[in-house]
Amino acid sequence: MTKHLQAMLDSQPHHPSAQDVIQRCIAACLDCSAACTSCADACLSEPKVADLVYCIRLDLDCADLCATTGRIVGRLTKPNKATMAGALQACIAACEACAAECEKHAGMHAHCRICAEACRDCARACQELLDVMP
Repeated sequence: MTKHLQAMLDSQPHHPSAQDVIQRCIAACLDCSAACTSCADACLSEPKVADLVYCIRLDLDCADLCATTGRIVGRLTKPNKATMAGALQACIAACEACAAECEKHAGMHAHCRICAEACRDCARACQELLDVMP
C-alpha cells in the first residue's frame, strides 16, 4: 500500500469493519492496472507482436477495469453495493482472462509472467472483498 493511499483511507471519517481488506483490494487493483499497462507496452516491443495481439487486448481491458474498480472501492462514503459487487466481479473476470493469456507467453516473456502474477493477486484481493461484503 502506498503511503498516501494509506493516509487518505485512514483520514476518512467512515471506517468500515473490513478496512484492511478494502485497502488490500485497492492496492492490488492499482498495482495490477500498472502491471497490465506495462505488459501491453512491452508486448508492443516484441519482435513477434502479431502473436501477442490478444494478450495486449486483454492487458488493456484488465488495466482499465482494475483502475476503475480500485477507484470505486476507494469511495467509502455510502457505496452502492450492487455497483461495487459488479465492478469486483468484472475485475475478477478480466484478471483471470488476462492471467490465463499471459501465462501462455510467460516462458518467453518475463513481463507476461509478472503480469499474470499481478492479475492473480488482484483477483484474489477482489474475491476476498466480495466474500466479506454484507
